[in-house]
Amino acid sequence: MAKFRGAIVVDNERCKGCSLCVVACPVKVISLAKEVNAKGYNYAREYVEDTCIGCSACATVCPDGCITVYKVKCD
Repeated sequence: MAKFRGAIVVDNERCKGCSLCVVACPVKVISLAKEVNAKGYNYAREYVEDTCIGCSACATVCPDGCITVYKVKCD
């Protein structure tokens, strides 16, 4: 059976740093960046690489639809 891992892409300029995705992530791989976007918000980012399980909880709770979740097949 093939194994999958997840990966997220955050639209940094649309993210307003509400932290809902940080709370929703079951494996705690999302945090708010110390840097700010053009609007002055600390945006969400995946800070632990190759740990995301691709559950899409973060994308589901994001009120602005800033997060895209991908599932990558592992060899």
